[in-house]
Amino acid sequence: MAYVTYEHGGVRRVGEVQGSDVVPLHGLTEIGTGTTSDVLAEAGRDPSGRVAIDSVRLLPVVPNPSKVFCVGLNYREHVTETKRELPTYPVLFPKFADSLLGAYDDIVLPPESTQVDYEGELAVIIGRPGRRIAEADAPAHVLGYVTANDITMRDFQYKTHQWMQGKAWQASTPLGPALVTPAEVDLSSAGIRTVVNGEKVQESDLSMLIFSIPRLIAEISVFTTLNPGDVILTGTPGGVGYRRDPQLFLHDGDQVSVEIDGVGSVRNLVRRVEISA
Repeated sequence: MAYVTYEHGGVRRVGEVQGSDVVPLHGLTEIGTGTTSDVLAEAGRDPSGRVAIDSVRLLPVVPNPSKVFCVGLNYREHVTETKRELPTYPVLFPKFADSLLGAYDDIVLPPESTQVDYEGELAVIIGRPGRRIAEADAPAHVLGYVTANDITMRDFQYKTHQWMQGKAWQASTPLGPALVTPAEVDLSSAGIRTVVNGEKVQESDLSMLIFSIPRLIAEISVFTTLNPGDVILTGTPGGVGYRRDPQLFLHDGDQVSVEIDGVGSVRNLVRRVEISA
């Protein structure tokens, strides 16, 4: 099954995607800290509230996660293009709930940055709490998967050897369009690609992850409890704009999308807004 957090008529709800429609679930206003697989499966459906999915505003699948973890350098070709050594432990950094955008929201270019880059990624949503989770047990803690674009302000990222200031920009990271449950998708060789203005700029498949999803869950849960609604962005393939020659950054009017087979696509217009003094 696939589920969305959405707004329609000024009301926020969680809905099950059924074809081109969304059917609301009773009693749920967003996928988040209280949302487990059992909660989604057992919630009553409200057929009277069925609406076309094109008529709703899709919010970030998890609008208010307690934690957002991101993984750097998790595809071999991306490690190669950055001229770094292969990591033996995942490179981790945070985002925040207010870093997230809906799947089709505009990406607004900040006036402070001139190096806004794309990074197509698979995101994992946690559905069962756990600490010190064994790799073998990790799949049971996954609620589902979504598509993400880890938009990065490179000129801010490289101000220091810590990346947070370039990665955790407010309202910068599309997450969606729907949460796809594990039973509905085979990630063993699912393709991932990023397209900018009709040109494919990244392409790989999820079998190329250096650190698998169970490994990431196990490593993160060593130092903190993973809770329902927590998000893990699993890293980006090679082809990022900063490492191209010539470099390719996002500009006003660009269209950027990230597509993952069986999971879905986020598609966003890039625009610049002048900030009044």
